[in-house]
Amino acid sequence: MKQLFLAAILMIATAATALAQTGADKLRTQASNALEAKEYVTARYYYLKAYQAFAEAGKMDAAVDCAVNAAALYHRENYYKEAFEALSRAEMALNAAEQGGTPQPALHYPIARERQRMYIKLKRPDSAGEWLRQMESWAQKAASRDIDIDLLSTQAQQYYAFGQTERGDAAVNKLIALYLSDGDYDKADECYKKIIDMALRTNNARLVSRSYDKYLAWNDSISAVRAAEHYDSLRTEYDAACQTIADRDSSITAKNAIIIGLCILAAILAGVLIFAVLAWLRALAVTRRQKREIETAHRREEVKNRFVANIAESMAPTIDTLPQGDPAVKALRDFTTHIQTLSELEAERAVPYPAEDISVAPFLEAIAAEVQPELAPGVSLTVNAPKMSAHVAPDGLREVLLHLLRNAAIHTPADGRITLEFKKRGPHNIQFIVTDSGPGVDEQLRDDLFVPFARHGDLRDGDGLGLPTAAVRTERLGGTLSLDTTWRQGARFVIELHP
Repeated sequence: MKQLFLAAILMIATAATALAQTGADKLRTQASNALEAKEYVTARYYYLKAYQAFAEAGKMDAAVDCAVNAAALYHRENYYKEAFEALSRAEMALNAAEQGGTPQPALHYPIARERQRMYIKLKRPDSAGEWLRQMESWAQKAASRDIDIDLLSTQAQQYYAFGQTERGDAAVNKLIALYLSDGDYDKADECYKKIIDMALRTNNARLVSRSYDKYLAWNDSISAVRAAEHYDSLRTEYDAACQTIADRDSSITAKNAIIIGLCILAAILAGVLIFAVLAWLRALAVTRRQKREIETAHRREEVKNRFVANIAESMAPTIDTLPQGDPAVKALRDFTTHIQTLSELEAERAVPYPAEDISVAPFLEAIAAEVQPELAPGVSLTVNAPKMSAHVAPDGLREVLLHLLRNAAIHTPADGRITLEFKKRGPHNIQFIVTDSGPGVDEQLRDDLFVPFARHGDLRDGDGLGLPTAAVRTERLGGTLSLDTTWRQGARFVIELHP
């Protein structure tokens, strides 16, 4: 009787597990359909539900996959805290499942990889490197060729993303060697194109040029290898056909039929070879033309920056000979100085400022005190900042905030208000906000507010280069500078950083 009771309990538990797994599969299918339809919030919801159902059913491979997809959709919208929490829950469930069982390093690997991707997106090389080392440990334990290939691709992307070019090249060479050892030329070709695409998206002209050079050299050699392999294949067919002729009946009818077939095969062989050569030449011409266009655009940008800087330097000696007390001369001198500053910043746009941890409130109060003497009578300058620290580049941030506050001081009339605020929007999203009670920014000027040389008029009224210069500095801080167009009681500028 006791045995029958235990057997019944076992059957009920098995049925419940099977039912839970069926429901989890349905949830994962719904998540995939929503993702394909670009309904990201819906997809994220179903992936989380599917993860819970799979975890309860003990299907940790499917549970980890759903958790990783949900985390990717979270940090796609910059919800990093929720993404990290989803991965932590999955890892805790996986650790619990491994208690007293078999370790599953292949399931730990995608969890570590998603964390590493988020730290790359957050531009935190130390944390990304730490998780990359953890991925290497899991990959070594998993001993899977697919994971080894994914690891090399991930290494290359991280090294290139943080300027470690030689290490990136080494990872790519290993990856290409793996593909070529299997004769998988299409995967190798896709690998090069991904690197070129990453370089284009990050505006890394040097990496684009070098990647194109390596891709062209590789493509030339592989095209020749492919043509030779195709020719050998057709040659083998041709030899087989010739052998068939020798082995078959020597009757005239049979020989004539085989001869005709061989002639057709020879014609096809010639046509295929001609087509392959023409396609190869065309692809070679297209890739080289694209490379030349990219190099030309890069050279034009450099020439433009040098040209503008040279104009400013050439004007300086002449300006020195003019009456220095004249407001027009002073405006012209300031204009040349601003041009030189902007040109230097443009040349180093991709080079980030060195960052460090600062105490926010004292830092902002010191900047406000520096602007205080420039305020109109009765104007209040208020600093709203909590007592906390932030990881920023203080020198670059100080220059941007000083410019915004001085602009506010110029446009805020007597008895007006100016505020300097700090807000933490998320674990890796902070804002510095400058608001004034002045007349605001004319709607006709808003579209070109951060575009250099878009303003035309008397230089004594300002040259319009201050905000474009501040915008470039903010890019080097790893963030953006924008005008809050919804604010109607003056002007509000927002610096958004992602430390």
